[in-house]
Amino acid sequence: MKIFSVLLILVILFSHRIYAQTGNPFEKYPVFSNCEPVDIKTLEVCFNNTVRELIHANFKEPNVVAEENYTGSMNVFFEVDREGNFKILYVDAVYTKLKEEIRRVFQQFPQITPATYNGKPTYAQYTITVQVPLGKFIEKMVAPQSIVTDKIIGTGKNPEYDDIERLPYENDEYRSGINIPLSHHDYSLFDPAMNQVGTNSHTAQKPFIYNEVNRYYNFEAENQKILKNKTSWFGRKWWNEHMVTLKGKDYWITLDPGVDLQVGKDTDADIDTYNNTRLIYAQGGIGKKVNFFAVIYESQGRFADYFNRFAEARKPDGGNPAIIPARGIAKSFKSDSYDYPVATGHVSYTPSKHFNIQLGHGKNFIGDGYRSLLLSDNASPYPFFKLNTTFWKIKYTNTWMSLRDVRPEVTADGSFRTKFMANHYLSLNITKRLNIGLFESVIWENDNDRGFDFNYINPIIFLRAIEFSTGSRGGNALIGLSTKYKFTNRVNAYAQLIIDEFSSGDIFGGEGSYKNKTGYQLGAKYYDAFGIKNFYLQVEYNRVRPFTYSHNTVVLNYGHNNQSMAHTLGANFSEFIAIARYQRGRIFGDLKLIVAERGFEFNTKEDDLFYGGSIYGTEDNRVSDDGNEVAQGNTTDFFHVELQAGYLINPATDLKVYGSLIFRDFKPMVNTETTFENQTTWVNFGIRTDLFNWYNDF
Repeated sequence: MKIFSVLLILVILFSHRIYAQTGNPFEKYPVFSNCEPVDIKTLEVCFNNTVRELIHANFKEPNVVAEENYTGSMNVFFEVDREGNFKILYVDAVYTKLKEEIRRVFQQFPQITPATYNGKPTYAQYTITVQVPLGKFIEKMVAPQSIVTDKIIGTGKNPEYDDIERLPYENDEYRSGINIPLSHHDYSLFDPAMNQVGTNSHTAQKPFIYNEVNRYYNFEAENQKILKNKTSWFGRKWWNEHMVTLKGKDYWITLDPGVDLQVGKDTDADIDTYNNTRLIYAQGGIGKKVNFFAVIYESQGRFADYFNRFAEARKPDGGNPAIIPARGIAKSFKSDSYDYPVATGHVSYTPSKHFNIQLGHGKNFIGDGYRSLLLSDNASPYPFFKLNTTFWKIKYTNTWMSLRDVRPEVTADGSFRTKFMANHYLSLNITKRLNIGLFESVIWENDNDRGFDFNYINPIIFLRAIEFSTGSRGGNALIGLSTKYKFTNRVNAYAQLIIDEFSSGDIFGGEGSYKNKTGYQLGAKYYDAFGIKNFYLQVEYNRVRPFTYSHNTVVLNYGHNNQSMAHTLGANFSEFIAIARYQRGRIFGDLKLIVAERGFEFNTKEDDLFYGGSIYGTEDNRVSDDGNEVAQGNTTDFFHVELQAGYLINPATDLKVYGSLIFRDFKPMVNTETTFENQTTWVNFGIRTDLFNWYNDF
C-alpha cells in the first residue's frame, strides 16, 4: 500500500516534468514578427532561434557566477499563452540570482502571435536549457529534408543530451498496435463502424488493435467532439489528456494513475460492499513496429453475498480464501474482505501490415456476442502468445496459452497444476455481408513431463490430428463454428456452435447421450436503434448441453483458475440476454436483462452424482449415459437485471463515474448447502478506469 502511494505521487510529479518537455499538441508554432512570412514547416526553427537570440542579447550574468567560478546550466519551463505572452512556469537553477535574471529577461520578450490548434489560439509550453556562463550561440541550421541541428559552443561540453528531440504527443496510441482494453460498452461505440456492409473487417477476434479499428472509427476525431476547453494543467489532465506523455523521434510513452473505487450495499444480505483498486498503466511505442501496454493493480474489496460465495466456492489450494471472478487469487483482508493484486500487459510487434505478434499476460475473446462459447474473457488473466495474420478477406488467429488448475485434489507438491491450450480461429469474409469463422482448440497437461508440446506450435495443421497422434487421452480437443450476416448497416445477426465430442452418432442420435457435448448461440444487434444516434440494442440466446467443456481426465476441462474459459455459466443451461446501451457526449447508460434455466449438482450424501453443470466435474460419476437434457439436476430459475448510468470524465484514460443497480433472483428446485434460493438487490456507486470487463451476472 505504501509503495503504491509513493508510485502515484511520483507519477504526478513526473507528469509535470514530462509535459514540460513534450509540450502541447498544437498544429502551428507561435510566430515572432521576424518569422513572418515563413513556411509553417520552419516556424519551429525560427521560434527556437529567436528565443535563444533574445536570451543571449539580454541576459546579464550575475556576479555569483564569476565569484564561484560556476559552470553548469539551468532549465527553463515556459509558456506562450493564448494572447501570445511569455510566462515562465518553472526554473531549475543552482543560484537564486540566475532564476531572477532569466525571469527578468523573459519579461522583456515581445508579445507574439500565439500557437494555434484546429485554427484556434491555444497555449504552448516548452523547455529550454541555458548554459552558464553563456557560450557563443550558433543559429540552428536547416539541413536537407528539414533535418534540424542545434549547437551551443564555447562551454567545452557535448550538447548531445540537450539535443535529444522532443515532440508533442499526438494521440499516437490510436495508430498503434496496442490492444484496445476489453470493455463491452466501449466496443459498442465503434462496433457499428466496423460492421458496415462492404467493410473487410473481422470482428470476432478480440481484443481489437487500435490501428485496425482506426481505419473505420476515428478515435481522435470522436474524442475531439467532447473535449472540454480547459487551460490549466490540472484541468487538461483531469478532463482531456493522459497524465504523462513523452514523445521523441522514434518513441512515445503515456503513463497514467487509475482507480476502481466502489461503495455499495447488498440490501438483502445487509452487507456494505466496496472495492478499492489503485492502478498504474503505461503504454507506448518504440519505432513503428513495437508497442507495449502494462497495468499493475492493487485491490481490496468486499462484494454482494452471492458474489462472495461464488468467489469462495472457487478458492485455490494453499489456504487462500477465494478467487475473485475475472481477476485472480485473493488473500484475506481484515476479517471479511479480500486482497487481490493483478498485473496484465502485452508487447505487440507488427512486422508488416499482414502480421501482428503478441506476447502477454491477459485475456482474449472470440465471437461477436456478449458471451462466447468458444473463448471468453470470463477467467483470470493468463500468459499467452498470439499470432494474427491478415490478408485478402482472411484473418487467421493462433493463440497459445498457459493455464492453471488450482484445486487441492490435483495440485502436486504444493504447486498448481499446469496445462496448456492452443487454438486456431480462421475468419473469412465470404461476401460483403457474410462472414464465417472456423475454430479449433486443444488442451493438454504436463503428463510424462512433456511440458509445452511443440507438436502444437505449427499454426496451420489441424489440432485434432495432432491430439490423436500424441495420444488422444492426453488432450481435449474442441471445434467450433461461427457466422455473422449484415442485413443492413444497422442490423446484423451472429451465431456460434461448439462441439466438445466428435461422435456424429451421439451428437445427432437424439438419445440424449452424455457424449452429445454441444452448445449454440444466436444473436442480433441493432445500431442507432429507431434512428437514435449511439443507441445500441442486442439480444442473444445461449444453450449449452450437460457435460460440455468437462473431461474424463478432469485436469483437461476447459477452465483456468477454477473459472470457465468460455461461457460464464459453465454448462447445462439455456440463457436469454437483452442489452441496451446509449451514450450522448460523455453521458452513458447500460441496461442488461438475463433470464436463464440452469442445472446444478445436488452435492448431498443422498445424491452426489454429476449432472453436467460444473465444467470441473468428472464424467466417471455421470448421472446417466443417455437421456440427458439441458438444465437437468437441481434445476434453477435465474433472473438478473443490471442498470448502470454514468459520466465519462476523461476519454483519454477512460475514467468514468457511475452508479449501478443489480437485482438478482435465484430459485433452485431443491435447497442444498451450496445451492439455495436467494435474492439480491445490490446498489453501487463508483469511479473507474475502464480497462476490463466486470461480470456480475452469474
